[in-house]
Amino acid sequence: MPVDGPSAHDIAAAARGDAESSLHYALVPVTRDVVGALSRATPRLAGAFVDRSGPRGFRFGIGDIVSVTIFESAAGGLFTSDAGIRAGNYITVPNQAVDDRGNIAVPYAGEVPVRGHTPSEVQKEIANRLKARALEPQAVVSLVEQRTSLFSVLGDVHNAGRFPSNPSGERVLDAIARAGGPVSQGYDLWVALERNGRRSSAPFGALLYQPSNNIFVLPNDVIYLFNEPQTFVAFGAVGIQGLYKFDGWRLSLAEALAKQGGLSDAQADPASVFVYRGETKEFAREIGVDVGKYEGRIVPVIYQLNLRDPSGYLLARDFPMRNKDVIFTANASAVEATKFLAFVRTILATVNDPIIYATNGYALAAAANGTNVTTIVNPVTPITTTK
Repeated sequence: MPVDGPSAHDIAAAARGDAESSLHYALVPVTRDVVGALSRATPRLAGAFVDRSGPRGFRFGIGDIVSVTIFESAAGGLFTSDAGIRAGNYITVPNQAVDDRGNIAVPYAGEVPVRGHTPSEVQKEIANRLKARALEPQAVVSLVEQRTSLFSVLGDVHNAGRFPSNPSGERVLDAIARAGGPVSQGYDLWVALERNGRRSSAPFGALLYQPSNNIFVLPNDVIYLFNEPQTFVAFGAVGIQGLYKFDGWRLSLAEALAKQGGLSDAQADPASVFVYRGETKEFAREIGVDVGKYEGRIVPVIYQLNLRDPSGYLLARDFPMRNKDVIFTANASAVEATKFLAFVRTILATVNDPIIYATNGYALAAAANGTNVTTIVNPVTPITTTK
């Protein structure tokens, strides 16, 4: 019979292996535990990066421009004359970049390693190297230009670029603000963070409404803002089939069903609302799927929601939708029976109509000849008597 998709029986049979299927999939009933696992697995920056620590002490890197000033306690030392012409008895070494070996050159102290060290550590090292030659030396080491402890903000921002890390610490939203803020404030704006070869993305709204996602930015982080419309499609016994946008930074299954006009009261089986999606093997294993028979990293999963159960609407409210999800609502069994009966009636009418037309034509011909005709119509053979 004509139908716009599989029946609930067909979906369950193929999942069990009772029927052939071109693609193996797992059928997972929507329960409270499944919804809880899905909620925990929603895209978040907080859960993707273990290191969410706050600001750290600055450390020099290759290419940083460094200034060194050396003080002595009295005139006549290594760096001052006997007359003490220089006020304060100090000398400033010309600014220099940390070389490719991580060192800077200090007169009479030689090559001083600075890469990976804090300014205070470098100051102590210089003073220790000069204490045998200078008069109670002390050093002040400062950063003139920061070239290594940088982070990048790219994509849909007003002023993309690389920015020096702030010793006081900055969070992702602070970094985006330094880049001029996002170009658009739409629902489809996403934020990707790359750190040490690992990348994770989350909706921009998640940073605003879930502060735990607004983690600290570390040196060499890359923040990328991009627009990616979030959509789902609806098929089957629904109000209006079609493609729908989320129009929000997150969407529940209940809201998605409302967007498609709800279920068709004349067709839908409310116990057979299905959501088609691909899940990672790790998550599929967490919700009880036997992943051993699936190849690749993604497992095809069909979630089944039972809206005949009153609590199903509570589960639908908390079930998070994802981009490119497919919602299919199967027809009720009575719909298929009605289609069959209508088909049988069409066949019977097709056979019986010529007989009726022939009988009516005979009656009209007899009436035209002035003959009183009484016709008894039989579905198989018409019987006519003439008076």
